[in-house]
Formats: sequence, C-alpha cells, structure tokens
Amino acid sequence: MSRVVFAGSPAPAARVFADLCESPHDVAFAISQPDRRRGRGGSASLTPVAATAADRGIECLRPTSINDPEILERLRSEKVDALCVVAFGQLLKAPLLDEWPCINVHFSVLPAYRGAAPVERAVMDGATETGVSIMRMDAGLDTGPVFSITRTPIGTTDTAGEVMDRLCELGADGLVEALDALDAGTFAPTPQPEDGVSLAPKIGADDRELDTSMSATALANRIRALAPHIGVRCEIDGQPFKIWAAMPLEATAPPGLHADGDRLILGCATGSLEITQLQPPSKARMDASAFLRGWRGELELA
Repeated sequence: MSRVVFAGSPAPAARVFADLCESPHDVAFAISQPDRRRGRGGSASLTPVAATAADRGIECLRPTSINDPEILERLRSEKVDALCVVAFGQLLKAPLLDEWPCINVHFSVLPAYRGAAPVERAVMDGATETGVSIMRMDAGLDTGPVFSITRTPIGTTDTAGEVMDRLCELGADGLVEALDALDAGTFAPTPQPEDGVSLAPKIGADDRELDTSMSATALANRIRALAPHIGVRCEIDGQPFKIWAAMPLEATAPPGLHADGDRLILGCATGSLEITQLQPPSKARMDASAFLRGWRGELELA
C-alpha cells in the first residue's frame, strides 16, 4: 500500500480522486488550486477536488504554488511515497519532481495531444480514438516517461463530456495499477516516442465561434468538442446564443441560418449543419424545434 498525496482541481480530477480514495492506497491529504471568488457577491468557491476532499474528511491544501518549501516539508513529514497528479493547473518543478515519483493521469495517447485540452482537441480534430496515459512527470509539458496507455474509441456523435466520462474511469484504474507497481518495485515507465507529437492548447475565444467558413463536419466536431460545458457561441438577430448539438448534412444549403419546417439548418462552406440543441440568452437549453415554435425574431447571424 502506497501513501500518496493527490493534486488536482477540476471535475475530471475529482472523479479520479474519488476512485483513488476507494482503493487500498492511503491518501495522506490533497492539494488543489486556491479558492476562487465567483459571482457578484464574491463568495469563495472550492474546486471540485477540494469539495470532494471536504466530503470525505480529507485535508486539502490550497497553496498559490505547490513548489513552496512549506509543501515540500509537509510531504517529507508525511513520509509520502508518491504524488498523484490529475489536471492540477500548476507547474511542478525540482526538487519536487526529483524527490518523489509524480505520477500523472493524462487524457490522451501520448505523445499526441500534450497540453491543457487533450480531449476537446481530439474531438475537434475528428479523431476516432484517444486514451489515457499514466506517466511519471518531468519538467517538460507532458513529456515524461509513460507507464501505461489505455485506449478508447471516439464515436462520430460523442461529445467531449462523454469521452471524458470513459477516460476518468480508465484513468483511475491506470493510476491504481501504477501505484500497485510502485509497491511491487515494478514501476518502470518508458520514454515517449519522438514521432507523433502534437499539442492540445487551452480552448480560446476563437475556438468557441460558430464559424460558417468551416465545413459542416468540422463545425459539428467543434460543437461536440465543446459540449456539454463550454458551448459554441453565435448571435441570432443580435442576441447571444450557445449551440450545444448539431449534425452535419451532405446536402448544401444557402449561406446563413434557415428554418426547414421544425428543423434549424445552417449553410456552411461545405455541406450544411442541422442544429439540434441551442440555448437562448438567460434560458435553458432547448431542442431546435421548441426554439422555432417560440421564436419571433429574424434568423439572422451576426
């Protein structure tokens, strides 16, 4: 049984953390990003990992830097065997990386999609497969040696959220297997290949736009890559909307947005797109048919 510390922040990390807590390994404490002020009242909001730790009665430190000497001393005093890292959000440096095996769950088949948004970028690219890599971290960006890779297909209609659900389960299993190997003295990750390297930068504002100069297939991939949490933005009749689901059509359509009975069709550079779910300002998400029944404005994109 390894004595470990878990470092992570967002919801996928919290899911892996919860599964790790159910394993035979001993979680000494957790580390997450500092609380953030949200909303007009400025109330503090715990990260999902910090909230999960609180629910389980596990101490969670929230330092401005995980590399602070105080954190290193705490790790030493707790006689920690390893640090488990999932989407933590801070850069780990020496001597932290040198003194403990820092085992990372990365949501891609490395060396592909190194970076902050591997799942979104894979779906956006129309990839048909992805996976989880369990690696020992080094000073580079997801460049450390890999212990194991578990693959999963990406369906043509899968959203990034659906893919992430599968990857979290696979990642938790892979992390526990790595800790088991660490206990047994068989944890021996191997260097990543030099071929096949690609990057997965953070999703930016341009990635969120409903860009009709793209093909229908590429735009549909963008929409499912940003579902269910980010959304693709557009303006209809001057009002801000989010697009949550769409399907590409082979048939062409005139440029712009059109109603075809109870269907909402968007003309693209190649092919056309049927928008099936969208969200008007200050309202819940709705099917396109429900939107069209109640819409009294123009179907004009800004």
